[in-house]
Amino acid sequence: MNTHVSTTRIAGTSWERPLRAPEVSDNKSEEDIKLWWELVDRVIEVGKKYGWSKAEVTRRSGMKEGTFSQWFSGTYAGRLDGHNATIQQWLSALEESSVIAARIPVSKPFMSLKGSTEVHEALLWAQRCPDLVMITLGPGMSKTMTCQYYAQTRPYVFLATVSENTKTVHGMLTELAAELDVQEHNPAKLARAIGSKVRRKSDEGSLLIVDEAQHLNDEAINQLRHFVDVHKCGVAIVGNAEVYGRFRKDREKSNGPSYAQLKSRIGKRLQRTQPYMEDLQAFIAAWDVTDQAAIKFLIGIGMKGGAFRQIDKTMKLATMHAMGRGEEVSLAHIQAAWKNRDVEDFA
Repeated sequence: MNTHVSTTRIAGTSWERPLRAPEVSDNKSEEDIKLWWELVDRVIEVGKKYGWSKAEVTRRSGMKEGTFSQWFSGTYAGRLDGHNATIQQWLSALEESSVIAARIPVSKPFMSLKGSTEVHEALLWAQRCPDLVMITLGPGMSKTMTCQYYAQTRPYVFLATVSENTKTVHGMLTELAAELDVQEHNPAKLARAIGSKVRRKSDEGSLLIVDEAQHLNDEAINQLRHFVDVHKCGVAIVGNAEVYGRFRKDREKSNGPSYAQLKSRIGKRLQRTQPYMEDLQAFIAAWDVTDQAAIKFLIGIGMKGGAFRQIDKTMKLATMHAMGRGEEVSLAHIQAAWKNRDVEDFA
């Protein structure tokens, strides 16, 4: 009994090597078949490496679906050389792209700098007391990375990031529930469910870190204060200077929170708009930059808006420029990278 095998649909991610090769014929030489085996093995390796299905490989290679199925299985009746060339060209382009991607330098891992130590101490204060702290640093000064590191290395710490889309009380609570894996679909019970999750349960204390908090409205910030008062957990409100600006004067709203009450709940505030010089120098040294002129140029970049982030992005691009020319990173590469990024007006 003959079983019909469709050659027009390719599904799944199973990559089994064909059992037989095409037979030598007028339109298939031994060289064609030898290359076919090599290409089939490379396609199998790529498919498994990236988790691509045969349909995905077909789409990416640009070959028609039915044609790829027959080529891969060794049942294609026509010439092999043309389709071998198509697959070979695609695989070469894929490998070239992988080589380029591998050359892109990665960001430096978390570094314990003077500024990050201050953030760490503020977070520890909030967790142990427990208390409400406000951390307002300039952009690119590693506040998020420090908070992430703290949450990863200490127990009973929860970290959530809010946005303009989650600035209301309900939006913030929904985001917190998702980050804290709180399963509660009744909006009226959501705050209590989150409070139960972050409630202080040991001498270690607990801490809720809310990053990008400048997006929150007044009522949402007041809700965070409520977690400290009722559930005895520490809360760290982390963001830029805008988040504290609303507390500079004792403003009162008829339908909003009392700013005097909120201000009195803030146990510690950490504010800086620029990084420490010693931190900039240490961060630049981590990129193995020793030329004094290059260091001076990078310090100038780091003092602009974006701080460490500006240095990181510039050094990545400079390193790629240098590697592409087989050279060591120099001031010229760094200056060219900064110019190429074209962000002077934004910094």
